[in-house]
Amino acid sequence: MLLLGIILLVIGFVTGVAVLWTIGLILAVIGGVLWIMGAMGHAVAGRRHYW
Repeated sequence: MLLLGIILLVIGFVTGVAVLWTIGLILAVIGGVLWIMGAMGHAVAGRRHYW
């Protein structure tokens, strides 16, 4: 999710499409939060680690 968010951020920035940039930002933030929670040892969506 983090990687998809970053890809959408780049595509939205290069093409100037604000919707892609916004969706990419949201996905990147959610992916980052899930990654940090998984790294801290919290179970995320029933999994011990989130990749």
